[in-house]
Amino acid sequence: AEKVAATDTTVLLLGETGTGKEVFAQSIHQQSSRKNKNFIAVNCSAFSKELLESELFGHKKGSFTGAGEERAGRFEVANGGTLFLDEIGNISMHQQAKLLSVLQNRQVSRVGSNDPVNINIRLICATNLPLAELANESRFRKDLIYRINTVEIVVPPLRKRENDIILLAKHFASMYAAKYLKPVPDFDSKAIEKLKHYNFPGNVRELQYTMERAVIMSEGEVLSADDLIFSPIESALQEKTETRDMNLGVVEKNTILRVIEKHNGNISKAAKELGITRTALSRRLSKYEI
Repeated sequence: AEKVAATDTTVLLLGETGTGKEVFAQSIHQQSSRKNKNFIAVNCSAFSKELLESELFGHKKGSFTGAGEERAGRFEVANGGTLFLDEIGNISMHQQAKLLSVLQNRQVSRVGSNDPVNINIRLICATNLPLAELANESRFRKDLIYRINTVEIVVPPLRKRENDIILLAKHFASMYAAKYLKPVPDFDSKAIEKLKHYNFPGNVRELQYTMERAVIMSEGEVLSADDLIFSPIESALQEKTETRDMNLGVVEKNTILRVIEKHNGNISKAAKELGITRTALSRRLSKYEI
């Protein structure tokens, strides 16, 4: 991130939900020559397909129902600075084509207008989808991927950043102590051990909310293990995911799908690699409704 910050190249941030991809994007912006200009963040999942285009590119008055006045899009607002598009993997193929055109021409036209506006932005994108899944031509254009990931940075999940856990926990504890006008707490040894040994399926975001609850509910100036209550929502989701992934039928079905895709739908070649007959594979295709 530090190396790429000094350039104007596009960056694609990959990683699970809650790992802090927007924080990385802000850090890149703050270390760049654009740091005194706008950093504009857009969550592409927060808007309908119809509204996202207007949000990004702006619109003319009366160009659609509800467009009561002319409005600049996020590309124009970010001009001279950095535009961060989060959850980029969720935009439609039509919007991908328009985004590709904007990046190639460095011009944007508001919805309902044919007048191009020159733009000068540094683009950073993020997604929680694996790159191989994102590159599936049926849902995302490969030519757009090449445009947005000149450099890709994988932001690891918190469970793989053990040294960050206590550092971040203390940061959040201090932040929420100030917010709720409470003394900055210390951590006893059992609290530290509990934090270190938890898997954090919700990543940094879950740690943040855990520390907020702990600061609010604690009655002393030292946080104990009992003050740390992890999210039952995340725990339930993780248990459900682990149970699903361990199901033998799911594993077999996913393996068959990967091998068939590898051989471009050639059943004979897929059966040979799987070590079964073509007839046996056909039975499994029927069984799993592939």
